[in-house]
Amino acid sequence: MFSSLLIANRGEIACRVIRTAKRMGIRTIAVYSDADRDAVHVRLADEAVHIGGSAARDSYLSVDKIVAACKQSGAEAVHPGYGFLSENPAFAAALEAEGIIFVGPPVKAIEAMGDKITSKKLAAAAGVSTVPGHMGLIADAEEAVTISRSIGYPVMIKASAGGGGKGMRIAHTDAEAREGFERSKSEAASSFGDDRIFIEKFVTEPRHIEIQLIGDQHGNVLWLNERECSIQRRNQKVIEEAPSPFLDAATRKAMGEQSVALAKAVGYTSAGTVEFIVDKDRNFYFLEMNTRLQVEHPVTELITGLDLVELMFLAAAGEELPLTQSDIGITGWAIESRIYAEDPFRNFLPSTGRLTRYSPPAEEASPELVVRNDTGVAEGGEISTFYDPMIAKLCTWAPSRSEAIDAMEVALDEFELEGVGNNIPFLSAVMGQERFRSGRLTTGYIAEEFPNGFSGVAPDAESLTHLAALACCSAFALDKRLYPTTPEPRAVMIGAERWDFSVRADGIEYWLTAPDGKKLLVESGWKPGNSLCIARVDGRLLHVKLDRVTGGFRLRWRGADLIAKVLLPHVADLMPLMPVKVPPDLSKFLLCPMPGQIVRIDVAEGDIVEDGQTLAIVEAMKMENVLKAEKRARISKVRVKPGSVLAVDEVILEFEAV
Repeated sequence: MFSSLLIANRGEIACRVIRTAKRMGIRTIAVYSDADRDAVHVRLADEAVHIGGSAARDSYLSVDKIVAACKQSGAEAVHPGYGFLSENPAFAAALEAEGIIFVGPPVKAIEAMGDKITSKKLAAAAGVSTVPGHMGLIADAEEAVTISRSIGYPVMIKASAGGGGKGMRIAHTDAEAREGFERSKSEAASSFGDDRIFIEKFVTEPRHIEIQLIGDQHGNVLWLNERECSIQRRNQKVIEEAPSPFLDAATRKAMGEQSVALAKAVGYTSAGTVEFIVDKDRNFYFLEMNTRLQVEHPVTELITGLDLVELMFLAAAGEELPLTQSDIGITGWAIESRIYAEDPFRNFLPSTGRLTRYSPPAEEASPELVVRNDTGVAEGGEISTFYDPMIAKLCTWAPSRSEAIDAMEVALDEFELEGVGNNIPFLSAVMGQERFRSGRLTTGYIAEEFPNGFSGVAPDAESLTHLAALACCSAFALDKRLYPTTPEPRAVMIGAERWDFSVRADGIEYWLTAPDGKKLLVESGWKPGNSLCIARVDGRLLHVKLDRVTGGFRLRWRGADLIAKVLLPHVADLMPLMPVKVPPDLSKFLLCPMPGQIVRIDVAEGDIVEDGQTLAIVEAMKMENVLKAEKRARISKVRVKPGSVLAVDEVILEFEAV
C-alpha cells in the first residue's frame, strides 16, 4: 500500500477521501486554489499545496499543476475524486508517466467509457442492452432535426464527453431539437473542450437506476447493488437512494451481470458506475459508464457496509479485493439528499454568498439509525461562482425505506443553513409527498409534481395549529414579564389564520387553552437565542427552525416558511385594517436571475420581440441559462454587453409596450 496520497479535488469529496486515508494511516496532501485557501479540505489534510487561481481552469483542471504538486509533496498516489480531472485519460497517463499511482481505472478504460458514442458501441458488443439512437457525429442543427425525426420524438440530445447534466437537452419538436443541439454543443465545448453531440430515443416514464462496480487488477469485478437516482432537475441528480424501490431480484441480477460484462470487456479496475434508463416494464438500457467514484456513493456504502474509497485504494495498490460476489448483500435502506446553494423559490437559480450559519444535524450510527453528512464547508465559508453549488450530502439509513425517509425529514428539519439560498425546503417537500413515499418515481418527477415551480409547502390544519401553539409558547419564554401568573390571552396570526390562546407555564410545560376550552400541552425547552426548537405539541415531536422577527417568529418546518405574529387580542383585531405593501412593478426589465456572466445578447435597442423569443444567455456555475421574452414588447435599452459579470437582479434589458 502506498504511504502518501494527493487528493486532486476540493470540497466534500476531498474531505471524504481524506477521512478514509487517515484511518488507513496514509499521509494526505490537499491542493487548493486562491478561492479555497481557507477551505475545510485544506485544514483536514496533513499537507496542502497551492496550485493557482480561483477559476478551475487555472488550478483544479491543470494537469501540469497537479503533477507538479505531486512532485513537490512526494505523493505516491493521487485520488481524483469526481468531476475536474477524474475522467480525463490525459491526466491518468501523465501520472503514469511520472510513476505516480492513479487511484482509478486504466487509461484505456477511461478513454473507452469516457466517450459516450464509443461506450455505447462497446456496451452493445458486450451484450448490454442499449437505447436506439444515432451514434455518429452530427454536423449541424438541421442534421440534428433530421436524425431526431428518424428516431422519433421525444429524443435526448447529449454531449459525447458530457456529465453532471451539462450538454444535455430533451427535444419534443423540430424547434426544440435545433435549440437543444446549439445549447448542448456550446455547453459541451465550454465545459469539456469537446463539442461532439449524439442523439438517442428518450424513454417515456423513465427511471434512472445505476449499478455500482468495484474491480481489482486480478480480474475480479463485483457489482454492489443499485442506486435509484430518478429525482433529477435539469438532468442533475437531487435525491438518491439504495436499493431501488422498483427493481426485483431478477432485474437487479441481470443489470449487475451485464455491468460486470462491460467492465471486464474494457479491463476495468477500481470503482465505477454503469448507468441505465429503466422503463415502466423494467426493461433497462445502457446510458453510460462513469469511470470514477460517484457523488451518491454513500448510500451504497450504507446498505453494504463497505468503504468504497478503501476498496479503491486496495485496487490501486495492486491488492486483491477482500470479498467475493456472494459477500455482497443489502441491509436496510439509505436516502441521500444533495444540499445545494440554489433558490428553489426562484426556479432553483444558483446562489452565492457567505454561510452566516451552518449547523447540520448531528451525525450518528446505531443499529436502528444512521445520519451521515458529507460536506466540505463550515460556518463563515464562502459559496462562490467558481465551483459546483453543492454544499453537503445528507444521508440517512434505517431498516426500512419508510423509516429512512422519516429520518431524512427530521434531519432536514434540523439542518440550519443561512446566508445563501438553499434547497432544503424543496427536499423536505419531496420527502413528505405520497408519490415519493410510495416509490412512484421517474426522471420527470420534479417537472410533473412542481409544474409551476416550487412555492413552499402549506401545512395541514393540525400542523398549522401546532406551529401557532409553538410560536405562542416561544413568545412566553422570550419575555415572561409580559405574562402575569394568571393566564392572559394572546392571539397568534399566520397569514389570514388566527388562534387565540391563554398560557400557563410550569417549567418546560406550557398549557394552552383556546376560547372554546380546548387545551394543548406544549413541552418545549426553547430559550431566547436558540435557532432550532425541538418540542412536543400534543405528544407530536417537532423540529422547527425558529427565528425572531418583529412581533413574532419565522417558522420553517417540512418545506413551509411561515411568519407567526404573537399579539394582544385587541392588536390582532386591527391587523386586517393594516395597509398591504404593493411590490414594485419589474415587468419592464429583464433582470439577471442569478450571479453569472452574459454569454450572448440576441437583441438590440429598438427590436420588437415576441413571447418566447430568446433575449440573452447567462452562464452560471458552468450551465447556460436561456432568458426568453414573456410577452411582446420593444427593447428600449440594452444595459450590458457580452462578457459582463452580473449580480442577481441586475438589469440586462429594459422594455416598453408596443
